[in-house]
Parts: sequence; C-alpha cells; structure tokens
Amino acid sequence: MSPALPSPDLQLSWRPLTVADTGDLYALLRRIEEHDDPPYRSTREEVDDTALSQWTDLAGNSLAGFDTAGVLRAYGVLIEGEARRSAPRTLLEGGVDPEVRHRGVGSALLTWQLQRAKELLAGAEEPGRVIVHVEDGMNASADLVQRHGFVPGGFHTEMRRNLATLELPEVHLAHPLELVGWSPELDDAVRIAHGEAFGNGTSPPTPQRWQEGRTYFVPEWSFLVLDRTSDRAQVAGYLLSSKYEQDWPTLGWSEGYVDILGVRAPWRGQRIATALLVRAMRAYKESGMEYAALGLDHTDKEERFGLFDRLAFTPTRGSTTYVLQV
Repeated sequence: MSPALPSPDLQLSWRPLTVADTGDLYALLRRIEEHDDPPYRSTREEVDDTALSQWTDLAGNSLAGFDTAGVLRAYGVLIEGEARRSAPRTLLEGGVDPEVRHRGVGSALLTWQLQRAKELLAGAEEPGRVIVHVEDGMNASADLVQRHGFVPGGFHTEMRRNLATLELPEVHLAHPLELVGWSPELDDAVRIAHGEAFGNGTSPPTPQRWQEGRTYFVPEWSFLVLDRTSDRAQVAGYLLSSKYEQDWPTLGWSEGYVDILGVRAPWRGQRIATALLVRAMRAYKESGMEYAALGLDHTDKEERFGLFDRLAFTPTRGSTTYVLQV
C-alpha cells in the first residue's frame, strides 16, 4: 500500500515521476542549483542517465509535485541499496523549487519518502537504514532531516591536488605487477575485482549497475595494475576517472576526477594505489588540467587521510551522511 500523498493545502498536485519528465526535472534542478549555488551543476545527460538506470522503480519509489500551471516544483526519489550491502539501506534524493519553499513542501515530501522507505525495508532480517546526504552549508536541509529523526552517520570530503606547482613522485612497482591503461576487454574483470575490494567477498555489482554513471568517463585517464604471475593476468588495482567540465565554472578550476580507486586485499601494501594515483595525475596534467580531485567517505569529522595527505591533496568541501534506522 502506497503512503498517503501530501496535503492538498500545499497547492501542488502529486504523482510519480516518469522518464518523460526528465526535461522538467532538469529545469527544476537548474533553478535549485542556481539558487543554492552548490559546487557542481547537473547536466541533461546526467539526469537522463540517472532516471533510466539508477532510479529503477519510478512508479513506486518517486513522487513529484506540480503547480496549477503544470510546472514541476518538487520531487523525491528512493534508491534501494545493492544486495551486497550487509544491512538493507535506502537512499533518499529530492529537491524543492525556491519558489515554493518555507511552506512545508520539503517536510511533506520527506514524510512520504520515509513512509515508503519503511515499506521497502519491512521484513528485513536486520534493521534497515534510510540515508540522506546533505552538503555542508545547507543548514535548512540539515535541520529538516534532523527534525525527522536523522542523525549524522558519516562524512564525505572532496579533495584536490595542484598539478601545476607540485611535483609528482616517482613510483615503481615490483615485478610481476604492471601498470596498464584501462581497456574495454578488461572492464568486466575490474567489475569483479571491485566487488571483492569493497563487497566483503560477496557478489560484485551487476553489469548494469557497474555501467551506471559512466556519462563522463575518460578511458585515457583510467588505469589498472595487473599481476602477471601466471599466463592469466589478475586485476590487482584499478582507477577510473571522469571529466565533469560542467562543474569547472562553479569550482573556478579544471580537474581530472578520480571516480573509483580500489586495491584487492591480497595486493595491498605494495604502493599500488599510489602508483595508480600518480599515473592518473600525470595524465590529467598532460591534458592541461589544473588539479586532480576525488571524494572520500569517512566516519570521523576530523579524520586524517593518509595516502592522500602524503600526496598533497587538500580538502575543498564536504557533506554529512544522515542516517535513520527503521
């Protein structure tokens, strides 16, 4: 049974999003981002890709509010976590047009999302978690989720490294390790390696899930470390990069972005991550980028970043992961 829709007093009509709404959704996101001025900008390609791939059940897991003129003014989406997670989880995303804020729309939409999340997580063997990411400085959003019972459960920090003024170290891997460029033929092996590196030995991401978010993937900025002990090389580590040019005017600089970096457990402690990062940064610099950038999840607010500190990455912005157990 679906949760009750928000009150008609909000002067919006409600229905699920559809793929046909992506143009209106993109326009709404543009209005929100121009008002809130986060350090990124959505593109139409990203919106289309997300609606088609990551938002897998729009009919059941989304809600959109339209004004009397038919303009999309608010939306909320639930994204069910991957099966490999040890505890069931649901991620909430959404936004409200600045034109209709401060009259309860955001609260009503979040209430609907929470009721729907509880339905999705009901019957799980372990307590489920509902997750919301809030950018630093978005105090109204942080207050909203806390009033609905969310508490901080982790943090995310974006970092950058100057490529123009700082020298890159030399890193040499011992035989039989070899650093090579990414290739389509090896991508499925990388998918399986990623499942092992981050999935606690359980199932890797599905091929469909693995391809999500590749709109701005840059093959020539992506690298692998192979172990050639046997005739059949094994993926020991991997780094996949993207180019988010739409964000550069807001950021104020150009950058190569490390989307995914991983090293499988048997090969850790051999400077593989360092070698991959340095090789990627050389590629960024050769392409004229001013900075290398990446994002890190961590549990403590003031955490040290080890390898990334040693390679002269510095924080630029952050966000808080708010969690509600149900």
